[in-house]
Amino acid sequence: MSLAAQPVTYQLLIELPGAVTVTVGRLGKFEFPAGRYLYTGSARRNLEARIARHLRSEKTLRWHIDYLLAAPGVRVLEVRRSRRDECVLNRATAGGMPVPGFGASDCRAGCGSHLKLVLSALTDEAASVGTPSSALAPPCRPVRP
Repeated sequence: MSLAAQPVTYQLLIELPGAVTVTVGRLGKFEFPAGRYLYTGSARRNLEARIARHLRSEKTLRWHIDYLLAAPGVRVLEVRRSRRDECVLNRATAGGMPVPGFGASDCRAGCGSHLKLVLSALTDEAASVGTPSSALAPPCRPVRP
């Protein structure tokens, strides 16, 4: 496969069976409601190594997604690979943005967040194309000390 044809972007479909409170690096502490989330990331080199790292339980917490994946009960249900640009793929994915800035520290396209709540356990509603993000998911509640 030529370099141009290789996937460089991935999405992790993540399940939170119950609400969980997570300190996400410098972003702060948030209460994530139960549901299914979709995280979009990329790796210009070693995509499979990046994905394997995310799936490991033992790792240094480096990226925002590492903190969420390390929380009790959180699991990855599916990994999707794509050749589409990370931000293009992320913006094409319907869902609410539960934590502004999550996974988007280096985003220059104005995505707002690279983590989306795509199925809320509270409403049991799946995100659909054309549904405004604000209608799908309330933001995660920041937890104050």
